[in-house]
Amino acid sequence: MRSPQLLLFLLLGLSPLLAVSRSISAPADEADADLPISDGITSRSYSDGRTLILPSLRRPAIARLFSGEQCEQTYGFLPCTTTVVGNMFLIVVYGFLMYKAATYLSSGSELLLEIMGPGIVGGLFLPILGALPDAMLILVSGLSGSKETAQNQVLIGMGLLAGSTVMLLTVLWGSCIIVGKTDLSENLTSIDSQDTHLFSLFGSGVSTDIQTSYAARIMAISIIPFVVVQLPRVFNFPSGQRLAVLISLIVAVALLVSYCVYQIFQPWIQRRRLAYAKHKHVISGILRHAQMQALGRLMDKEGTPNPDVLKMLFHKLDENSDGSLSHAELRALIIGLQIDEINLDMDDAVKKIMDDFDTSRNSTIEEQEFVVGISKWLTEARHYVGNTSSYSKKFMDEFHSKTREDHDTLIDQSDEVVESVDNPGLIIFKAILLLLLGTLLAAIFADPLVDAVDNFSLATSIPSFFISFIAMPLATNSSEAVSSIIFARRKKQRTSSLTFSEIYGGVTMNNTLCLAVFLALVYFRGLTWDFSAEVLIILIVCVVMGHFASFRTTFALWTCFVAFLLYPFSLGLVYLLDFVFGWS
Repeated sequence: MRSPQLLLFLLLGLSPLLAVSRSISAPADEADADLPISDGITSRSYSDGRTLILPSLRRPAIARLFSGEQCEQTYGFLPCTTTVVGNMFLIVVYGFLMYKAATYLSSGSELLLEIMGPGIVGGLFLPILGALPDAMLILVSGLSGSKETAQNQVLIGMGLLAGSTVMLLTVLWGSCIIVGKTDLSENLTSIDSQDTHLFSLFGSGVSTDIQTSYAARIMAISIIPFVVVQLPRVFNFPSGQRLAVLISLIVAVALLVSYCVYQIFQPWIQRRRLAYAKHKHVISGILRHAQMQALGRLMDKEGTPNPDVLKMLFHKLDENSDGSLSHAELRALIIGLQIDEINLDMDDAVKKIMDDFDTSRNSTIEEQEFVVGISKWLTEARHYVGNTSSYSKKFMDEFHSKTREDHDTLIDQSDEVVESVDNPGLIIFKAILLLLLGTLLAAIFADPLVDAVDNFSLATSIPSFFISFIAMPLATNSSEAVSSIIFARRKKQRTSSLTFSEIYGGVTMNNTLCLAVFLALVYFRGLTWDFSAEVLIILIVCVVMGHFASFRTTFALWTCFVAFLLYPFSLGLVYLLDFVFGWS
């Protein structure tokens, strides 16, 4: 059993032993002994001025929280617990299942993009599918139980909405700056694949293209619904709050439709995703072929690239022994990829290898450039495959199979066009199967995850907003975050542009689709809008980062610290406004 699994198993086994029992004393006055305990929504005051208030547990008897009696199971059969450790374990398990749902949706979306290409599918359905796990969690947070229960649990949905947006624009944005940084030239543009300044705050950074700044501007525009819904609070007009929620809902839906239509007619973001899909399949095919030609294993038992074997492979490929690989010799390396594998354009594949390996830009690949380039590819392959042993003989085959499932028969002469592929019916079937599986997992486990967060909040007295703000975005955005960081490590302007465009697109969907779901819950269930502090941090982060990204295309390394500092600032500001100044 692997160590993480063992740890989770031990936590599950020890959770009953770690449950804390607590007795509730009867009131001193015997006349008060039969008075009901408060449900946490309304308090009970006694004649001597005492007030007994306990959290609302949505249980038949409040003593069950501490007595170890059976808890309320989601759907009547899913596991539940009333202990701190038990609920922490359930959050991890249900969060992992939501992570798998997001992964399946992402993989299915990529397959559809490969077959259908940019346009209606890429512009309309894929952005919605990408935001589906978050939207599903927000929806179930306000659907279950009574109006009072929904008012309490919907704070979890707001925590997820705020946490997802803030995490994308702070932690993930800053991390991509660090891993994607290269040297900055005299005109303050990044130099692809050249990173000699280490952690120079002003001498290294990331550059993107002008289209990426357009994506940031769209993201900045998408905060309009947040502004609209707060106007009654700003102008002290509480009777107009319900109308403001409705207007904000209409604006959010209108912006969502406009964004999807824009992507249909200006599908440059989808084209970039398609180009990366093709490039990833080139990598897998070349590594598999290189392993067959190598005189040893490309990676050692620790999963580290083996430089001696890579050097021997280089000299084997260097047919004229001139110490460098030419275009003709690279064609010899990848010629085997044509055999019953993929319809690969050789010149296009050679160009991609040259772009990745030739850091000296002399149109040849020297030994050290080859070793560094293959090592980088092997590291990416190891992250992509996951827990599979890097030393296993099956490693390259598994990596190749995994990328082929996701990006089957995609390589063609152009990064902008999708041509016919072999057996498209099978690929469409796989895509639909993955999308259905991801949607099913998200629909089934969204509600128990919300319940586990709510119960953990009750057991620890930590506000549910902070738990959902920190923990739940990890479940729904981890797949996207890992992919973005791996892609940013390629240290090229083009890949950086795709990475940051995807981040801005994710925030735009949060500010439109996810917010529309939240506003619909508030309006149709008649809930109270009491989220001023939470909305404020979303506005601050989106305005600051939107300003950064909308009017510049180069970001020096120091900008990542601005992004990182906004994360604890957001948490501290909510705590200060809600629990010190009593905004809610």
